[in-house]
Amino acid sequence: MTEKLLQIDNLFIELPTGSERQHAVQDLSLELAQGETLCVVGESGSGKSLTARAVMGLLPAPHVRVSGGQINFNSEDVTKATYDRLRDIRGSEISMIFQEPMTALNPVMSIGNQIDEIFRYHVSMSRSERIERAIELLRDVNLPNPEQIMNAYPHELSGGQRQRSMIAMALALKPQILIADEPTTALDVTTQAQILKLIRDMQTASNTGVLFITHDFGVVADIADRVVVMQHGIVVESGTVNQVLNSPEHPYTQALISAVPSLMPREARSRLEKTVLQVRGLNKTFGGGKSFFGFGKPNREVRAVKDVELDLHKGETLGVVGESGSGKSTLARCIIRLMDTDSGEISIDGNEINGLSRAEMRPWRNKIQMVFQDPFASLNPRVRVGDIIAQGPVTQGIDRDEAIKRARELISIVGLDGRAFDRFPHEFSGGQRQRIGIARSLALKPEILIADEPVSALDVSIQAQILKLLDEIRDQMNLSMLFITHDLRVAAQVCDRLAVMRYGEIVETGATAKLFANPQHSYTRDLLAAVPGKEWKTGAKSSSVKSRTKSA
Repeated sequence: MTEKLLQIDNLFIELPTGSERQHAVQDLSLELAQGETLCVVGESGSGKSLTARAVMGLLPAPHVRVSGGQINFNSEDVTKATYDRLRDIRGSEISMIFQEPMTALNPVMSIGNQIDEIFRYHVSMSRSERIERAIELLRDVNLPNPEQIMNAYPHELSGGQRQRSMIAMALALKPQILIADEPTTALDVTTQAQILKLIRDMQTASNTGVLFITHDFGVVADIADRVVVMQHGIVVESGTVNQVLNSPEHPYTQALISAVPSLMPREARSRLEKTVLQVRGLNKTFGGGKSFFGFGKPNREVRAVKDVELDLHKGETLGVVGESGSGKSTLARCIIRLMDTDSGEISIDGNEINGLSRAEMRPWRNKIQMVFQDPFASLNPRVRVGDIIAQGPVTQGIDRDEAIKRARELISIVGLDGRAFDRFPHEFSGGQRQRIGIARSLALKPEILIADEPVSALDVSIQAQILKLLDEIRDQMNLSMLFITHDLRVAAQVCDRLAVMRYGEIVETGATAKLFANPQHSYTRDLLAAVPGKEWKTGAKSSSVKSRTKSA
């Protein structure tokens, strides 16, 4: 008999007075056995993350609290556990990979010290043993130069590198239960495959139960034993992975699955010959200088962008894909002039903008805008959402009343309730914040949109809506997009052409359909081979999903 690690019975999580609904989670019941992977799927705001936080005793009480039900871990009700007992459980017995690594990691502690803290609190190890084990963990999650990462702070790492560092911390003590809240959202497909294998290997070795929260149905198809589907805090469907993915019964589950992008690239849309954005010989290097006050050895030099050349035509969507740390986001920030370059040319409509001062760049801001990868870090926490969206147009001289009107329209367009206008960013889920970021970038009606992982934090149904929205805007405004993504399913449905980046260089470019069908570079072939759920197709028979038999 497989031992039951976690049993949640009739759980209610109450929200503050005045919220959109009374309960974030209503009458939820589920169980997790040793060695089992239970995937929880549902739209942003469906209560998935709050359920996970309730298990860890990390709800933002007293405003959000468990108002009914039980959460039994090894027959102990953690809703009644003391603070000291919960602290003992966290990390050693139940560990969690959080959705947003930048907010979950301590910004004033190095990665090495944060891992070391786990060992110092929970186990008896010498300092040298702790350092050796921390480096081993960073190497296991495929971080380059783990000794260097040990001394790095979270802001010095890319989004994917921060996520991998947090995964290393969660796996440090081989917990009985691993709660993974969108753990691979910020990761490219090759690293995602490695992380999923790492979790499976740990599961096999330690018989760990994994509660995996995700909106990626490809990942669900690859790793799940059972699936729970949540909507508005209620479980609407549950069953084996084959039952839920291949024979969904609830209309909501059917809608989610139908929104999953296909790996079959669509036909490239027609484009004009006019080049709206041209990049030539672009280079950007980090580090290489002396350490603080000029003492010590020079810092490690990293060439984040190496001699990049690309052209973006009017009405075209050019995708940039590659692993985390390959230079995609740095390239985007250089193009939009949020970061100075070492050398190279950046031209918009034939006008050179590289080297312009901040004041000189202002007239160009209404031509080129950006959707950022991290929606929490890119939104001012002290400014209401409506003002965040209206800020750009007002700065460009548009009448404030007109800017406010446009902001309200955009809030509706990106699928948010009108009441969002007067709320603050922290009151929204990760996916909702990303929609706010998209609305802000569209407020100036730009000609060029640089989208840095614009749908990575969104569930599939909202993702489909946002991609459809961007498509419509592209057609209406003849918008040109530089679309950065690690999701090759999204790239297949959005991008007319692809540029594949590795270690700061573009190693292959071509029409999306041609590149998918006949990749020339070995790295491109590796990316395509690592796409999760390749064998699963919507509506396919159960044989297309690999299931693992569990004893009852």
